[in-house]
Amino acid sequence: MTAVHDHDHDHHHHGHSHAPADFGVAFAVGIALNLGFVAVEAGYGVFAHSMALIADAGHNLGDVLGLGVAWFASHLVQRAPSPRFTYGLRSSSILAALFNAVFLLIATGAIAVEAVQRFFQPQPVAGKTVIIVAAIGIAINLLTALLFARGRKHDLNIRGAFQHMMADAAVSLGVVIAGFAILATGLEWIDPAVSLVISAVIVAGTWSLLRDSMKMTLHGVPPGVDPQAVRRYLESYPGVCAIHDLHIWSMSTTEAALTCHLIIPAGHPGDGELRQITNQLRDRFSIPHATLQIETDEGDCALHGHAA
Repeated sequence: MTAVHDHDHDHHHHGHSHAPADFGVAFAVGIALNLGFVAVEAGYGVFAHSMALIADAGHNLGDVLGLGVAWFASHLVQRAPSPRFTYGLRSSSILAALFNAVFLLIATGAIAVEAVQRFFQPQPVAGKTVIIVAAIGIAINLLTALLFARGRKHDLNIRGAFQHMMADAAVSLGVVIAGFAILATGLEWIDPAVSLVISAVIVAGTWSLLRDSMKMTLHGVPPGVDPQAVRRYLESYPGVCAIHDLHIWSMSTTEAALTCHLIIPAGHPGDGELRQITNQLRDRFSIPHATLQIETDEGDCALHGHAA
């Protein structure tokens, strides 16, 4: 087969987005606030014999570690490409998101086991202390969540930080409710029961983070990108009779890449046409890195007309 191959990266129209770089202050403030609160909450949890407070402190410690990893990854993302790492270290943000998800699920399992043991070995709980400390936690978690609110739709790491902080606020609210219930009824089993509810909330909030980060790690199509819509757009472009080897994957938690072979029997459409295609892939489908290879063998149209 005789074919003319052309690669267009359109480096002047990629619209690079490195959202984590804009959140350095948010990460620093969030880590400082939550690390201080973890120490206070864990200390009072031991003092008040509250597994709910200890469970929440453990989760918050996981968030501190997660924020630290995400912050570190946001700096690695900025590293320039090298001969060995030709994409730079963009994928470090994906690994950070995956690490956060796995770590939180492991920590949650430990919390749940301890809560179950408390059902069989209950301890008296200082309800007032639980209420006061957890109420402080609500305020801190909401404030931290607000720091990441504007970036949650564009970056998996930022979304993870926001979701965890909002989940923490909800969990702390549950702990406050448990404290009031213990004061009103004196039932000690309420504390481990709330701990199990906390564990369920954490798992529910973390599952989507685990799923999306795992998909990115395995070079799956990024969340929010419709591969069938991309295929229809490329197939319907004037002059294109078929496409094949369409691949879409995540370079980082904020950037997607695409490679595709376009069969155009009339020949190379020109740099202007290729630039228009890559601009549309960027603007319509949030794929800023596109590499397009042109093939001209009309016989390939029948071969690839219904498959890629």
